[in-house]
Amino acid sequence: MLALLSHASRRLALGVTGASRPVSTWRPIQHRPPRAQSVSPHAPIGVSAAIQAASDRTLTPRPKVFDEFALTDRVAIVSGANRGLGLEVALVLCEAGARAVYCFDLPPEPSDEWRKTQEYVQRMGGGNGKNSGPRLEYVSADVRDQKGMWERAKVIGDREGRMDVCIAAAGILKAHTDCLEYPAEQFKEVLDVNTNGVLFTAQAAGQQMRRFGNGGSIVLIASMSGSITNRDHAWVSYNTSKSAVLQMARSMACELGHEKIRVNSLSPGHIYTQMTAAYIDTQPHLLQKWSSLNPMGRIGRPDELRGVVAWLASDASSFCTGSE
Repeated sequence: MLALLSHASRRLALGVTGASRPVSTWRPIQHRPPRAQSVSPHAPIGVSAAIQAASDRTLTPRPKVFDEFALTDRVAIVSGANRGLGLEVALVLCEAGARAVYCFDLPPEPSDEWRKTQEYVQRMGGGNGKNSGPRLEYVSADVRDQKGMWERAKVIGDREGRMDVCIAAAGILKAHTDCLEYPAEQFKEVLDVNTNGVLFTAQAAGQQMRRFGNGGSIVLIASMSGSITNRDHAWVSYNTSKSAVLQMARSMACELGHEKIRVNSLSPGHIYTQMTAAYIDTQPHLLQKWSSLNPMGRIGRPDELRGVVAWLASDASSFCTGSE
């Protein structure tokens, strides 16, 4: 090997790439800064704003970081938002200034938890008028129905005239089942919701983002179970479905980036939700076990994901796509 490397080095030093074909004189690669037009124009923020203010005394210095997180007048779809994590992130989008957040979920009528949250949103100064403040809307929909999801999103686009944010949070978890005896129908059911349903939700919102040409942010809710395996838990269908979501986000991000549509995935750790409560409440030792696996010595709350969702949905993460 060393002899081969030495031989190759001599050939390169002599400028030889073939039997008798010398190459032109070597020149270092010139690294040029990107052209100005390759960077999306935006109002000066950060240091750019400070420099501009130095020469323009009419500009009043003020904190602008919160403006970057604002979702003023934007429209969003959140699946699995009748309760739990989905409803939690739907609320934070309203708090960030979204005009309307449409909560997609399977029940024909929203839960009492959802109705109370809607009343809370209305007290922010909203109501049911189109421009009167944040609105939380409920839409009965099955994320497994691709055509139905597309149609419902189009109705929203027709009504609102835009689409900006999508959080695909609907998901299910089935009971422990031996991977060597896992029933085909149960495996298909989990993937239909957790993988196909996530894709159909992202498609529905993304089609409207493309339609209006304003770009947007799509966040696919995956799980730590998509990257690691939960030891002592026979969840082969859930783990498989969430791993697929990670690759889905990366693939969609590469396809849609030129349309200013960003796609990222979010993987919560052990969070106490209605779904995980079915295990924790009946097996108290799990709470201690899961808590011990976290450096903070506890499991998380749904509201502790509000900040990262607000960041991913907003312009504060404008250069983040295809990330997990």
